[in-house]
Amino acid sequence: MRLFTLWRPEGRAGYLGLLAISGVSNLAWGQTAPPASRPAADTLRRVQLSEVVVAASRVEESLLQSPVTVEKLSGRALRLTPAPTFFDALEGVKGVQVITPSLGFKVLNARGFANTTNVRFVQLVDGIDNQAPHIGGPIGNALGPSDLDIGSVEIVPGSAAALYGLNAINGLANFSTRSPFTSEGLSAQQRTGLNHVNDPLVGAKLYSETSVRYAKVLRPRLALKLNGTYSRGYDWIANDQTELNAAGNATTGLLGADNPARDPVNSYGNESSDRITFRRGGKTYSVARTGYDEREVVDYGLQTIKADAALHYKLGRSAELAYTYRLAVLDNVYQRSNRFRLQDYRLQQHALQLTGPVVQARAYVTGENTGRSYNLRSAAENLDRTYKPDNVWIDDYGRGYDQALAGGQTVAQAHAAGRTQADAGRYQPGTALFRQKLSELQDINNWDQGAALRVQASLVHAEAQVNVAEALRRGGQDWLPAAVDVLAGLDHRTYVIVPDGNYFINPEPGRDPLRDKLTYGKTGGFGQAGVRLWQQKVRLTATLRADKNDYFDVRFNPRFTAGYSPTQRHNFRVSYQSGYRFPSLFEAFSNVNSGQVKRIGGLRVMSDGVFENSYLRSSIDAFNAAVTASVNANTSPTLTPAQKQSLAIEQNQARLQRNPYTYLRPEQIRSLELGYKAALLPGGRLLLDVDAYYNAYRDFIAQVEAYVPKTLNPDSAAIYLSIRATQNRYRLWTNAQTRVYNYGGSVGLRYERPGGLLLGANATYARLARTESGDGLEDGFNTPRWMANLSLGHEHLNHSNIGFGVSYHWQQHYYSQTFLVSGEVPAYGSLDAQLTYVVPAPQLRLKLGATNVLNQYYASFLGGPGVGGLYYLALTYTVE
Repeated sequence: MRLFTLWRPEGRAGYLGLLAISGVSNLAWGQTAPPASRPAADTLRRVQLSEVVVAASRVEESLLQSPVTVEKLSGRALRLTPAPTFFDALEGVKGVQVITPSLGFKVLNARGFANTTNVRFVQLVDGIDNQAPHIGGPIGNALGPSDLDIGSVEIVPGSAAALYGLNAINGLANFSTRSPFTSEGLSAQQRTGLNHVNDPLVGAKLYSETSVRYAKVLRPRLALKLNGTYSRGYDWIANDQTELNAAGNATTGLLGADNPARDPVNSYGNESSDRITFRRGGKTYSVARTGYDEREVVDYGLQTIKADAALHYKLGRSAELAYTYRLAVLDNVYQRSNRFRLQDYRLQQHALQLTGPVVQARAYVTGENTGRSYNLRSAAENLDRTYKPDNVWIDDYGRGYDQALAGGQTVAQAHAAGRTQADAGRYQPGTALFRQKLSELQDINNWDQGAALRVQASLVHAEAQVNVAEALRRGGQDWLPAAVDVLAGLDHRTYVIVPDGNYFINPEPGRDPLRDKLTYGKTGGFGQAGVRLWQQKVRLTATLRADKNDYFDVRFNPRFTAGYSPTQRHNFRVSYQSGYRFPSLFEAFSNVNSGQVKRIGGLRVMSDGVFENSYLRSSIDAFNAAVTASVNANTSPTLTPAQKQSLAIEQNQARLQRNPYTYLRPEQIRSLELGYKAALLPGGRLLLDVDAYYNAYRDFIAQVEAYVPKTLNPDSAAIYLSIRATQNRYRLWTNAQTRVYNYGGSVGLRYERPGGLLLGANATYARLARTESGDGLEDGFNTPRWMANLSLGHEHLNHSNIGFGVSYHWQQHYYSQTFLVSGEVPAYGSLDAQLTYVVPAPQLRLKLGATNVLNQYYASFLGGPGVGGLYYLALTYTVE
């Protein structure tokens, strides 16, 4: 049994897909045969409502009658999209938010709380998780299918944790590939394009992607499939120069370019951990190391190699066994709290799966090796410290300052002179010495001294599900009505880390802590029962899932759904469900020295004692700012600088706040969803889909910075917290004390004219409703209140071989909250367009397209790159 039921008319190589480029479902004809081979309109109407989906309930069911919101994108929709790849096209799907940290790395999310490493949204390929193990989320489509092998995409926006676990509390996407039994032949695609057109930082750059697919039925029951993709280009540049520390020296009147503690967003090495207290003339100044812009410490060259091979074997008429191997080798930019250069980064996956009408089972292992990847911020910090340590640098700064001030220069000019003297001998970008030192830092696996990211991790997963009702009926148990469905499943997952002594350590090691592997596992299962009533117009389902994680008690996730279809063309749905997210490997076990701040996992085994003895960094910053302001305002001639400092500490120590947070707990969501889907007008040519939801979150997993004074006497804590050298600094993974509520919805329309013109429109609304306690630690909502998409396309204008597609995406401004930077992300709109010409013999498709046609640069989140136009020509050749 194939995961998706495909309908194929006799004598034609084609399939039914779901046309949903705008996020609204509609059946459409897709094919590999020449464009003249198209079904008649009455054929389309006859099967208009029979399309099925799998992701919503883990069994085949009518798309129209799905119990929760599910969006689907078919092969025809992908041919019409102006987006260069199917993954890029997902930005036009109703309810989906896409952020772009890199040309080779995009992040999917739905219904709020997005971030650059989205561990709340799961990506599957034929039901197999394609996440990078140590990250806890996928790196774009690195381990996913190519455009030549993609069959369709199903997206469930909203919690799917009751059925899938896997932390899918914001939703999931399942990419279905083409079967070698039904899609034989050789296909090749070459996409060549340009980006960075009119970019003031760099000239236009070439982009190239080459893909090949080969599928062959070797025997009636045995088939082979091979895929390969090689892409090269020049990544988008992050060069936001917005000042993050504008008030760093406001009490001394040094603002703007005169501020000696400037910290532009995409300049690294001048963050808070790189600032030094500098005292002169009874004033206290904050002085930052000079730092480097991102583009000075990274190679923006992008390269991706992807390949996969699969063997499929049919077991009888309705079951199939498949083995798949996938490989990805990446060079591009990746973003977490900091930005990274992935270099020779490798992912491999071996998967074995059985699909059938009664049993489905999967077992797979994913291996990850970060190669020679490195942290851009740490590289910049340690470039500065390698040529001159902080204490030597500030001494030189002071001498230059004193000389300038003695020479009659102003305070601002003296600070500039001090920096010039301190920076003497500093490594200059572009020089051979700079490149040599940067290369050396990439191999030092300690971020207080170097920048290397050296992680080896694996994910081992096994799962099985049984359609109990189908098994009983096939076994002759006629007592079970056909209207009753029963499904059950089990799964187990273990993460395995090879501790590197920096990024990960084993908190409970044996004799050799660098060789003992760290393991982190979870076991779960679910049961689901459904019944159809009242001439199958009413469908009720109940699901209960249980998960046990190594470090937590059992958690239960229920889901209840109800659907009502008064006619074949109308369906109303309502669902309630709960979902849990367990901490990822990084959140649970990280152990990173970064910028003189140690980031540690939130499990007690990693951070025992830190929470209880620490103070919030936010309160320490406020305390030290108040101390500096008091010192600078104190003009008493009888007090020494030390006495002024001591008095200011005593006056402001009440600002210090003990850390109220504690060890990690699983994150939870409760969600209520309502929806309506209808196929309107004769033949169902107008489709409408509406959904609304209300979510309640608690125990958000987020980060807090808290520092521990190096004293056991609480009465002297303020003195120790006023001096960097007398405190231990930590960034801790913990749970927000805030309860968060958000709500939203979406609406989509899709209209197909008899001649083949397709029009689509959708809009999505998402809003953070309120918080209880307002502690401000919750993960940023990071989601536009409004997003909208419009699309227009035709595959065969006037029955010719010419087609076109136009789409427009717009999203409102929103507030972005991350550890890198917080602030307002401006609204933006992007117009995409393409023209297609098909040569029937040979089967050659030419596609001339562009994304962001008007080349209006935008950033989808703060601290990220500016995204401009990408202009390309794609040639696809098929031999059946």
